[in-house]
Amino acid sequence: MKNLFYCFTIVFLISSMSCSTTAQSGAKSSKDGWISLFNGENLDGWKVGENASTFSVEDGMIKAYGEKAHLYYVGDVENHNFQNFEFEAKVKTEPRANSGIYFHTRYQEKGWPLHGYEVQINNSGGDWKRTGSLYDIVEVAENYAKDNEWFTEYIKVEGNRVIVKINDIVTVDYTEPENPKREGERVNRILKGGTFALQAHDPNSAIYFKDIKVKPLP
Repeated sequence: MKNLFYCFTIVFLISSMSCSTTAQSGAKSSKDGWISLFNGENLDGWKVGENASTFSVEDGMIKAYGEKAHLYYVGDVENHNFQNFEFEAKVKTEPRANSGIYFHTRYQEKGWPLHGYEVQINNSGGDWKRTGSLYDIVEVAENYAKDNEWFTEYIKVEGNRVIVKINDIVTVDYTEPENPKREGERVNRILKGGTFALQAHDPNSAIYFKDIKVKPLP
């Protein structure tokens, strides 16, 4: 009985340590491999440079409203360096909002992200490039989401292929060529691994994010 008691004690301690580590990192992993990147309480694991007050947490959501800013994931999951993955977030926009989700990018203190790709969020703003576009690469003119309603933005990168879905509708299926032609500020718009960033485009845009999660792939 004593040996059995010791076994139970060791199992309990290991389990407790594992739970504690997960809680400290703010990442909750599910049985199907999805890992939460946002704890719903604060911006632990995320970092914003200029105009940091643009981002806040309200009622379990990340709110982006204010001057131009970008919120980068800098947490422990994959050491915030993702190559192949599935990513998903629930998004809601107010009318005329413009935003985006960057991937394969890197933290910058200011300015528009120079690395990686942007998946557009824009249901009714002035830019004709609508939600679900792979910005400046594959443009979508149709509306697949509506303002004031939650929609799902999904991104998958596997090798040199990028798939974007809005509410389970494929809007982009893009294969990056071996030597993609990029010029000017777009020279680093390539698949090279990196993190995610949420965009606050301008003071007239209000956007909300929740249920942000990732599934790393081999």
